[in-house]
Amino acid sequence: MFQRRLLPALLLGLAFAAQAADRPYDETADAKAALRTALAEAATANRPLLVIFGANWCTDCRALDTALKSGRNAELIGQEFRLLKIDVGNFDKNLDIAAAYGNPIKKGIPAAVVLSPNNEVLYATRGGELADARRMSETGIYDLLKQAARSGAR
Repeated sequence: MFQRRLLPALLLGLAFAAQAADRPYDETADAKAALRTALAEAATANRPLLVIFGANWCTDCRALDTALKSGRNAELIGQEFRLLKIDVGNFDKNLDIAAAYGNPIKKGIPAAVVLSPNNEVLYATRGGELADARRMSETGIYDLLKQAARSGAR
């Protein structure tokens, strides 16, 4: 009897874990506080901050998040940047932050901005370069990140 109750609870737990893993943007985060913390960490590490604007409902945003966690892209992120993801909801959250950096989300999400530890824009995707991330190759994403890294070179 105990096993009959344990299995459904286990399956439900696995379903919640899978859903959480597929939700890379913290919808409840205080993005301004997270940005301040990330900029301080970037200054300590002497690295630029890569800010990715996106949303959990966005297939391309989730595809980019997956791509950033593997292979050459993950290595490049680890070597060159501090990373912060900011949720824009249904284009109704944290828009003031995006606007402060030239509105990189104007032509779609995900969008990226590279900031110096002094909060200066070094690079931004303003033409929707990542808005079709699910169709981009690993090399395409890597090349864009490499260009951003060169823009943020110390």
